[in-house]
Amino acid sequence: MQAEFLQAESASGSPSLAAALRQRRQRLATLISVPVVLWSGQSPSRNFPANSYPFRASSHFLYFAGLNLPKAAIALQGSHLTLFWDEPTPAEVLWHGPGPTRSQLAEQIGADDARPLADLERYCAGAATIAVQDSTTRQQQEKLLGRSLVAPKLAQEPDRALVGAIAQVRLCHDDLALAEMRRAAQVTRRAHAAGRAATATATTEAEVRAAMEQVILAADMTPAYSSIVTVHGEVLHNCHYGHRLEPGDLLLADVGAETPLGWAADMTRTWPVSGQFSPTQCDIYDIVQAAHDRCIEAIAPGVEYREIHLLAARVLAEGLVSLGILCGAPEELVEQDAHALFFPHGVGHLLGLDVHDMEDLGDLAGYEPGRTRSDRFGLCYLRLDRPLRPGMVVTVEPGFYQIPALLQDPEKRDRYSALVNWDRLAGFADVRGIRIEDDVLVTATGVEVLTE
Repeated sequence: MQAEFLQAESASGSPSLAAALRQRRQRLATLISVPVVLWSGQSPSRNFPANSYPFRASSHFLYFAGLNLPKAAIALQGSHLTLFWDEPTPAEVLWHGPGPTRSQLAEQIGADDARPLADLERYCAGAATIAVQDSTTRQQQEKLLGRSLVAPKLAQEPDRALVGAIAQVRLCHDDLALAEMRRAAQVTRRAHAAGRAATATATTEAEVRAAMEQVILAADMTPAYSSIVTVHGEVLHNCHYGHRLEPGDLLLADVGAETPLGWAADMTRTWPVSGQFSPTQCDIYDIVQAAHDRCIEAIAPGVEYREIHLLAARVLAEGLVSLGILCGAPEELVEQDAHALFFPHGVGHLLGLDVHDMEDLGDLAGYEPGRTRSDRFGLCYLRLDRPLRPGMVVTVEPGFYQIPALLQDPEKRDRYSALVNWDRLAGFADVRGIRIEDDVLVTATGVEVLTE
């Protein structure tokens, strides 16, 4: 498995992996003075030890080590990196085949030293780390560090200093990362084209999903997250694929690829199963498209991402007022969060090694220091509240949804009784959910839409 990974990377045409990783480590070294140890993690078993889930290394390990290598660790002392990994046993080689040696892996990533895992303990004294997701590795971390670990967003010193430093280093992407994200975006665009083509003859959501993920798998990539391919777009994270496709349905597809180096794309399109929008579907789609386009046009260095979200909310409110669904002045409707009845989530998020990049760090990555989440209905799900900077990649994904849990909630129906024309809304019953999402790189002069 590892040998295949290395071949895939070397064929990518990306900037030098070792050079890029070395620059990342040097940037981190300027922000933190204590030693750092990061673990890759390991896959839990599904039902018996040999049947494990597909492995994906911790993104923090992957960012500095560049290897999707299970049961490994790195120690950083300044910009000096030591790789820790045990070479396969004869039994493991029997089942999984030969792979590169520890020294070869170290050379691939520009490591300064490579040692077996038994040597790791001596590097752990006073080291900062980030807790990994799997419990087995986390127990190993705690044993070697001699202390308990908590979720990164709750970390205390020295781990909290490391969390802040990593968030700062990973916030804006280098050339290697952007090359990988462009590769992921290219494959993702092809996957969406295949999904639209497959819809003409498909009978279920699962068939369209299969057509889309086939493109990703054929490119030697994996889905970056559980694909959403559904005629029930009002369920925001719908990962069920058994519904039949019927004329009159809209199909919402939120599907993205992840490269072997771990970099993600995240793209959503919504199209009619029959190939033809109804008039009501077209009206709502045009509003969502307008919000999407206006937001991308407004992105530039220094612009607050919260303002991009509020711009999407205003454009949606303006459109719904023009259709007679909302009643009142759009600005005032947004101030009262009436738009959130139909657009409850934030307009997007950071994108990078994870589809919601660094969200394991909580709001320490997504929110500018000193800022906290609002408790407002229309802002509480905003995942990013920072001024935009060149090198950041964000998603822009406004939507319109008729979510029964919101629209039938007695408290909200009472609160917004005078602001929603419920009879008029009933005429749009064939619009369950529409989302349009693209991945946007902030440049020095504006934007590059990676998934355009």
